[in-house]
Amino acid sequence: MRRLFQLLPPNTSVTPPQENRKPKQAPKSSGSPSAFRRGGRGGRRFVWAALALLALETAQAQQAVRATWIWYPGDYEIWLSNQMQNRRTERGSFFPPFWRLDSHYPLIDFHQDFDLKEAEDVELRAEGQYNVKLDGKLITGYPTRLTVPAGKHRLNIKVYNQANVPAVFVRGKTIGTDGKWLVTYEDKEWIDASGKVSDQSGTTWLTAGSWNFDEAQALPSAFKLKTEPRRAAKVTRNADGSMLVDFGRETFGYVRLHGLQGQGPATLYFGESKEEALSVEGCETLERMDVNQSQKADKLTTLTKAFRFVNIRPEKGVTLDSVSMLYEYAPVTERGRFSCSDEQLNKIWDVAAYTMHLNTREFFIDGIKRDRWVWSGDAYQSYLMNYYLYFDTPTVQRTTFALRGKDPVTSHVNTIMDYTFYWFIGIYDAYQYTGDKTVVQQLYPRMQSLMDYCLSRRNKDGYMEGLAGDWVFIDWADGLSKKGEVSFEQLLLCRSLESMALCANLVNDQAGAQKYQQLATDLKAKIFATYWNPAKGALVHSRVNGQPTENVTRYANMFSIFFGYLSPEQQQQVKKSVLLNPQVAKITTPYMRFYELEALCALGEQPYVLQEMKAYWGGMLGEGATAFWEEYDPSKKGTEHLSMYGRPFGKSLCHAWGASPIYLLGKYYLGVKPLSAGYATYEVVPTLGGLQWMEGSVPTPQGDIAVRATTKELKVKGTTGTGVLRFKSKSSPKCKGAKIEAKGNGNYELPLEKGKEYVVTYQAV
Repeated sequence: MRRLFQLLPPNTSVTPPQENRKPKQAPKSSGSPSAFRRGGRGGRRFVWAALALLALETAQAQQAVRATWIWYPGDYEIWLSNQMQNRRTERGSFFPPFWRLDSHYPLIDFHQDFDLKEAEDVELRAEGQYNVKLDGKLITGYPTRLTVPAGKHRLNIKVYNQANVPAVFVRGKTIGTDGKWLVTYEDKEWIDASGKVSDQSGTTWLTAGSWNFDEAQALPSAFKLKTEPRRAAKVTRNADGSMLVDFGRETFGYVRLHGLQGQGPATLYFGESKEEALSVEGCETLERMDVNQSQKADKLTTLTKAFRFVNIRPEKGVTLDSVSMLYEYAPVTERGRFSCSDEQLNKIWDVAAYTMHLNTREFFIDGIKRDRWVWSGDAYQSYLMNYYLYFDTPTVQRTTFALRGKDPVTSHVNTIMDYTFYWFIGIYDAYQYTGDKTVVQQLYPRMQSLMDYCLSRRNKDGYMEGLAGDWVFIDWADGLSKKGEVSFEQLLLCRSLESMALCANLVNDQAGAQKYQQLATDLKAKIFATYWNPAKGALVHSRVNGQPTENVTRYANMFSIFFGYLSPEQQQQVKKSVLLNPQVAKITTPYMRFYELEALCALGEQPYVLQEMKAYWGGMLGEGATAFWEEYDPSKKGTEHLSMYGRPFGKSLCHAWGASPIYLLGKYYLGVKPLSAGYATYEVVPTLGGLQWMEGSVPTPQGDIAVRATTKELKVKGTTGTGVLRFKSKSSPKCKGAKIEAKGNGNYELPLEKGKEYVVTYQAV
């Protein structure tokens, strides 16, 4: 045992026992584990040996390079999304997605080249059957350790796994699996009649995918979200033995029945509202348990559910003592902050953040009750909110890969035309916020094939028009026409082509960049030649049978503002004739209210937007919302707010797209956004919008940007990049130790250095 301690590096914090010290009342001991349980000396030696081994392994791991489990990019994400999306049930029935589900490649080749100064021992692990080759020579058996000699070498590991994703973990002193390893699903190597291995290959190698499985025992296939126990807020027991349990607010997880006893069935009816839980015929989700317990025992529901209320109805002969839950969640860190002088707005931020937390799971999902699927339009908004709340890029990447799936392309993403375009736009947005082009490089071939699919479905005039199998969604809105060539879809295609051109430049595809940019330029010109109506001061909604309609809707017009497609004169026309025009059909979903309010913020209408947020999201709070909803129409009353899709409780009362105030407040009130990739340069444009004060922080890849604004003082500190503070002031502003530059008409700028706090005295306009 002492030899184990001698192997430990200096300063390792484990103290061996004093073997010559007799324990008080020491019993006779055989040195077996049972002796340890009795407190004997042999047992103490046993546990100290175990501790020493653990300390040795820990010390060795600390000396080794960081390593993580790796896989073919996108494969784990596709596999995991299949696991998650097929857990949906409605009233106890299996309810899978209605689009094509792809699978992982079952056979993957991993390799990396090394130039070692000295021989190195490495640890090897794989999920699946595998073989190992060093410099092309096959190693016998299934080695878990290998010595790589000094010099230049190539290590290959080929893994087969049909059930789970082929993955490998390798760790040594300098050798470790990471995103630099190369992977392929077909190595295209052959051996000729002489036994010579081919020296040419058409293999396409990509950099490996990974997440956070950073220990050999942390198998990717065993991943589960975290859970923690939660108590009920209120329990109402009824004379018939049933009980209504209220957990106080919207939540998600497993229900645990304590002290369950008897024989017979018990049914749990779940509800986001009290009315839904009490409706045994109409609630969206339920679970039936068969109880056969002669003695009291605890039992968990088999599937996670969304609920606030649970109506538990045991049949005669079944009893239970109490109810609690296991709350299931993704352990993301909330880095973004916002607080201000308006308490209602503070509440809106808090509930938006909680809504986002509930819908951030293995992926960004639409809602926790009804679908629990990965929808591209919902996910795109979640990406933007994430950049101002968590800055959790792995969830963005997982969701993006899962949505795209594999080639060949046979339909739009989620079958929805506009959702395909959001997928393209989100990829370049991710690069702009993070500065990481790895995912762009990994996904670019799939971007090309998906764009080829889109371009192939244009009609003879070069416009996107819904074909068989295409769902033109846009928004949930009664009477919204999807006929003909909808201007909104052409606008999203144009932005997607621009994103393709930018991504092509990132992967050095100059020909592709030129092609996509020219297509975008030509399409933009056609859009305004076809859809812009000068008399209406707006883009019309569609073209039918070759003729533009007279119908004006908000969608294309508000997107054209923050896409930067309108001249200043056109912006003002759209603001007046569309955005602030009550005669144009109103939007009733948080999904599109988000974009409408972003367009108004981009036009400097923060005071108006502030009041709209308070009325719309505050209106949901006034109706008792503890998370924000899929749809909210202020004209509805009572239980009308619960129905959708022709079902009394079909509406989701916790929907990711309801959390958009996070993004609006971070980008357009605190005023923080990147000007170049990864916040290498950024701007801060604080806009109170009628608030007396506000403060908060915005997360970035390398730290947070903190902002505080009152009507007389601005305080800014960034821990990354080079920033610029832009603001308006009625009087000449001052900042100790810094030079403020006047830009005319009351506009000022102040350069921001990394790590330095700036305090500006000014007079808000």
